[in-house]
Amino acid sequence: MLRKTGRGLFALLLIVLEWTCPGLLSPLRPICDLRVLNHFIQEARDAEVAMRSCREGCGLTQTVSVPQTTVNFEDWEKKNALEQAEEVQTGLWLLQQALGSFGPSVTNTALNNHIDNTARNLVSINAVLRSLNFQEYTPPANASSLDGTWTVSSATELLQVHVNFLRGKVRLLLMDAPACQQDVS
Repeated sequence: MLRKTGRGLFALLLIVLEWTCPGLLSPLRPICDLRVLNHFIQEARDAEVAMRSCREGCGLTQTVSVPQTTVNFEDWEKKNALEQAEEVQTGLWLLQQALGSFGPSVTNTALNNHIDNTARNLVSINAVLRSLNFQEYTPPANASSLDGTWTVSSATELLQVHVNFLRGKVRLLLMDAPACQQDVS
């Protein structure tokens, strides 16, 4: 487990250093390699597996809002890249909020490490989106006014939503990001 956490932290460190390095003469290169996302998906699955094996000290104390993971491809394709990015960023923000409220209630140390890693990975995914020239996301003042959300009452559901969101909308956005399409001739 330490090796997985170390790899995740190393990947996060590389992304952050590349993003924040003040001496860069050129803008951050787009991170278009889907293997980066696959790494985050695998770690999300690991957290989900750890949640399923947890028996004590691993539940939600309240319901939380999460993004809907279903994709209507016809509607998705009608949206421009900025609208798609906003939908994904809203979903990532909702997942961060949900994990933030879930984390303190977890007393199982192994699961807590997975939750912390999952939260760091969401920050890293946002850095990947910034590398693709999507605007910085500004969260809404009132989360209850967001469209495309639903609530979950168990930690298992929360982590399933997280995996499905990464596999669905985040993957679709990264596959079709304009910054990545410029590399394809």
